[in-house]
Amino acid sequence: MTERLEDIAQAMVAPGKGILAADESTGTIKKRFDSINADCTEANRRDYREMLFRCNDAMESCISGVILYDETVRQKSDDGVTLVDIIKSAGAIPGIKVDTGAKDLAGAPGEKITEGLDGLRERLNEYHGLGARFAKWRAVIDIAEGIPSDYCLRANAHALARYAALCQEAGIVPIVEPEVLMDGGHDIDRCMAVTEAALNTLFDELYLHRVVLEQTVLKPNMVISGKKCATRAGVDEVAEKTVRTLKRCVPAAIPGIAFLSGGQSDEEATAHLSAMNAGYDLPWNLTFSYGRALQAAPLQAWCGNASNVTAAQTAFCHRARMNSLATKGEWSADLEQSAA
Repeated sequence: MTERLEDIAQAMVAPGKGILAADESTGTIKKRFDSINADCTEANRRDYREMLFRCNDAMESCISGVILYDETVRQKSDDGVTLVDIIKSAGAIPGIKVDTGAKDLAGAPGEKITEGLDGLRERLNEYHGLGARFAKWRAVIDIAEGIPSDYCLRANAHALARYAALCQEAGIVPIVEPEVLMDGGHDIDRCMAVTEAALNTLFDELYLHRVVLEQTVLKPNMVISGKKCATRAGVDEVAEKTVRTLKRCVPAAIPGIAFLSGGQSDEEATAHLSAMNAGYDLPWNLTFSYGRALQAAPLQAWCGNASNVTAAQTAFCHRARMNSLATKGEWSADLEQSAA
């Protein structure tokens, strides 16, 4: 049976489910393992991720897809089953991170451009053969005095659009991720203005590159105050200004929006998502594509010790369930505490 990218995209943002971002580079996951004094060996990285993927309660009920790293998409469990097949057996869709990271943007001090377009067509075809049915590419947009520049916004949007077109050619759904960072001391209105500019520039480029929006998932930041802002916006303001920005910029043809957590705490990311789904009439499904906001608790519970697997899976299941409720606007702080 022919796979339709529209169907895959819709399944990725299905109500009640979201995406687990387990695509940390080796350097990034080493920092996470260092924080729990665990050795960052290939076997440990495999065991940790396999532990999450085999958490059937969470995977079957709350997780629509998993973003993998190049190493992980090739790994097998001790009993010889590929991690891709473990994900598929839980009813989730395997995906793959394909960018090679953000580097300094020439001629633009303090700004970044994401690389990885060279050879991408061939890599996508290989990943499709390994079982990946969606991909992710992250652009990094920083806010500081005088930045982001139009040059940075356009360069990153152009790269995202080229990547997305290549994905659809290869039979892979692209997740386009223009992340406006929450580092710094900017207020929520500054974030709102930059996010609007980034999204408008992105959709202009997607149109020029003939990217089919019905076969595309957007992974944006929420509109939120910078971490160092003296007065940070509350949940209701974050929800209202994020929804207003999305309605200004994102065509209704996009099947769904899967937010990144972007450095928010576990509960913050859940509360903001729930407030948007509870309070607004929306043309798209709003869900999550969280890394740290899903993994921080199970990582701390695991600590690299096989005897802690059950506790870690319980922690992962709890966070997945809370975020599943948030996709339906049904989460509450009281429920968080009682469920915990």
